[in-house]
Amino acid sequence: MNNTLHSSPKQSDTPTDLTLKLRNLPHQPGVYLFKNAHGDILYIGKAAVLSDRIRSYFQKGADLTPKTLVLTSRIHDLETIVTQSALEALLLESNLIKRHRPPFNVVLRDDKQYPYLRLPIKEDFPRLSIVRKVKKDDALYFGPYVPTGAMRETIKIIRKVFPLATCTIDIDGTADRACLEFEIKRCMAPCTGNQSKHDYHRIVKQVRMFLEGRDRELVDALRKDMHAAADREEFEEAARLRDRITNVEKTLQKQRITQIDTIDQDVLGLARSGSSVDLQILFVRGGLLIGRKDFYWNDVKDIPDHELIRSTIEQFYNKDLLPPKELLLSTDVPDKELLTLWLSEKKGQKVRILVPERGGKSHLLRLAHDNAAVALEHHLQKHHREREARSALQQLLHLPQPPTRIEGFDISNTMGSQSVASMVVWENGHMKKSDYRKFKITTVEGANDFASMEEIMFRRYGGTLATDKRKALPFPDVILIDGGLGQLGAAINAINTLDVPPMSLFGLAKAKGEKEERIFLPGQHTPIVLSPQSHVSQLVQLIRDEAHRFALRYHRRLRSKAVIPIQPGRRPTHRQQRTRPS
Repeated sequence: MNNTLHSSPKQSDTPTDLTLKLRNLPHQPGVYLFKNAHGDILYIGKAAVLSDRIRSYFQKGADLTPKTLVLTSRIHDLETIVTQSALEALLLESNLIKRHRPPFNVVLRDDKQYPYLRLPIKEDFPRLSIVRKVKKDDALYFGPYVPTGAMRETIKIIRKVFPLATCTIDIDGTADRACLEFEIKRCMAPCTGNQSKHDYHRIVKQVRMFLEGRDRELVDALRKDMHAAADREEFEEAARLRDRITNVEKTLQKQRITQIDTIDQDVLGLARSGSSVDLQILFVRGGLLIGRKDFYWNDVKDIPDHELIRSTIEQFYNKDLLPPKELLLSTDVPDKELLTLWLSEKKGQKVRILVPERGGKSHLLRLAHDNAAVALEHHLQKHHREREARSALQQLLHLPQPPTRIEGFDISNTMGSQSVASMVVWENGHMKKSDYRKFKITTVEGANDFASMEEIMFRRYGGTLATDKRKALPFPDVILIDGGLGQLGAAINAINTLDVPPMSLFGLAKAKGEKEERIFLPGQHTPIVLSPQSHVSQLVQLIRDEAHRFALRYHRRLRSKAVIPIQPGRRPTHRQQRTRPS
């Protein structure tokens, strides 16, 4: 990509400078960035002709939405990046939005790489594997599976129904003996020469048909094999094929949501309530619903449906995702031809964007809309509970306003060895995993949680996480310590020696044998007992449990490295790989 950068902004720029830039805008495709008086990016957009698009914001009498009027009132400077084509501008815009997350853009709070099932059909003995990146390597990819539970269920069914090898060894037919999978009839032991390459690939073909939803073709092939086995008087094999047919029919009928198309489709439905919106994506593969993903925004009343859908498509598929052959939308979107071209190039074959109004595809849209409506109601109820929890926590801790950022800490060790600590972050209703941090205790020997907590407070609020511009995190309103008065006191001792803004601290622990959470406040020996049903109890318990999970995961990882030594130059065995904690 050969981009040309125009007008590197300076915080000292004046409105006169902005006027001059508006007079000298490039007439090529590209991306524009609006900035405030401090140089912060407010909005990122793209255009086929930058000069026409940018000037439309400042024309007298322009029909702008209330949100756009607020945006234009804050613009102090702009920056443009020229690209060679509108398609390059689309990709650059999406990447910049993901990096800078401007407040006036529609931003997907989703940085996950979704899993696929990979089947390398050109190998001699292909095996299914889970991957999070699609490559152009002649293998078949099925997915994405969202949530991952759908993928685990699919793998479970395949391993139960189809005797496909699951090991990682090189299969050449010379192994001395088969493993347990052969004994329980979940693999036909091609490693020992018990199954030929031809017979193995027949199973691979069946697995492919199963994953593609070609149930009729698959059942016909299985019935043919069953009758052939019966004719050979191999009745045990015929019985296994009969059971396989039953399981396949039962599973695919349960998953199938359309009898019309077997084409791969992503269906985008949307539901609104006031200023809140939920957008649901249904992943339909071969007529089977294999997963779904929803995106929720709580303040987008001035953003039309088509803009939300367009932004979702641009950001969601600008990852290691393989687009389907069809996208079904509830409304037409701007830049439809450009999006179609981009998705087709990404997939390597023609992708269509459709807005069906009748027939089976419109029923899929209705299903996506219904799912979005249910998810929206769930998000609104959750938002209400969190608002009540924040208000209750404000009263308990005597805060000037409800907290927006809470950091939770926990210590984990085994008899004083491999001592570690975790920090998790709750911010504006969500666990912010990008701000999680883990620590290996370095100055404390043995099981001393108090001294360990002091060390972590110094490192978090007095070290690079607080002072280094590249690594620094914002200070929280509230610090949650997993533990009672002892752990809380240790944290306070450390904080009091540091030059930090005011932060409220409390400890959280349960009395032995009781269900109620207890909040310990500085200077108070008697804890506050929380009702298990209260929203504030559920919020602080969520944060504490997440801190405990994150610390325990790190501790187990360090412990497993000490318990399972790997000789230099040797890769871990398959058994070692499977028994290590994730």
